[in-house]
Amino acid sequence: MTPCAGWTVANPAGATMLNGLLYLVTTVVWGCSWLAIEYQLGTVAPVVSVGYRFGLASLLLFAWCALRGQRLGFGARAHGRFLLLGGLLFCLVYQLSYHGQQFITSALAAISFSTLLWMNILNARLFFGSRAGKRVWCGSALGLAGIAMLFAPDLRQASLSGATITGVGFCLLGAFVASLGNMVSQKAQREGLPVLQSNAWGMLYGSACAAFIAGWQGEDWRLLMTPGYLWSLAYLVVFASIIGFGSYLKLLGRIGAQKAGYTMVMFPVVAVALSYGFEGMTLTREILVGGSLVLAGNLLVLLPGARDTSSCEVAPDAGNSVASVSR
Repeated sequence: MTPCAGWTVANPAGATMLNGLLYLVTTVVWGCSWLAIEYQLGTVAPVVSVGYRFGLASLLLFAWCALRGQRLGFGARAHGRFLLLGGLLFCLVYQLSYHGQQFITSALAAISFSTLLWMNILNARLFFGSRAGKRVWCGSALGLAGIAMLFAPDLRQASLSGATITGVGFCLLGAFVASLGNMVSQKAQREGLPVLQSNAWGMLYGSACAAFIAGWQGEDWRLLMTPGYLWSLAYLVVFASIIGFGSYLKLLGRIGAQKAGYTMVMFPVVAVALSYGFEGMTLTREILVGGSLVLAGNLLVLLPGARDTSSCEVAPDAGNSVASVSR
């Protein structure tokens, strides 16, 4: 793979192991977040919950950067990227997803958001001129077919009511906004902006954006003091926001949005596995076949040979261009 200007090509074996770890962390952490989001819905307005989530996450990230002595000052151009990243990826996408899940089940929401995979492929072509290889296309088709099979009972029971169409529409729009945020992050990393500090500033701007929308809508900034809401908020702040986004966006910068987007297809598989392990879900033929299709597509997309010209493999010490949460 041709290295980007100013970046050092990583050791292939070490890069593959790091990519695999980032992929695993992202998939598991975000695969559990759908359940946490369910506990956020109801009394507190979705935009207020988004403001709490990313406001607290940004404070923790700034504190971590300060303790580590990492650079926090950036120019106006960089802050333009941070503002765009925050508005798209840390505000609008979650407001849309929270609203969507008020009308439909988490299963339908997960299926809708899995279309991010296709949106990333198309947007990477539009914004970066990168072409997805045949294996990426085939793996993507297998993944989405697997998701449809996995949730076939939910799809059969879902009615084409106005509420369902509204919920799916919100989630599809959220997936598109998330894909645009992915493009912003990939562009920022190509310009040498570190992931950790980008997330800190981006989440701050995202929280401010959520506060503005909440004020415009006249929402009450109440904090629901129930165990379910507080524990789910803590999970979303620490794991889904700080660790999940840190892992995913670094992975995106390393392997490209086309491949990294496949994590969205893996989330429902994690959710089903958790339901089987802790809720006594019965394994049906549809679940087994759907899960197998998703895993087969995952192998096609991620194993060496699946071309993605939009990504650049970088060494972990490449001028601190890309920073991970663990540093």
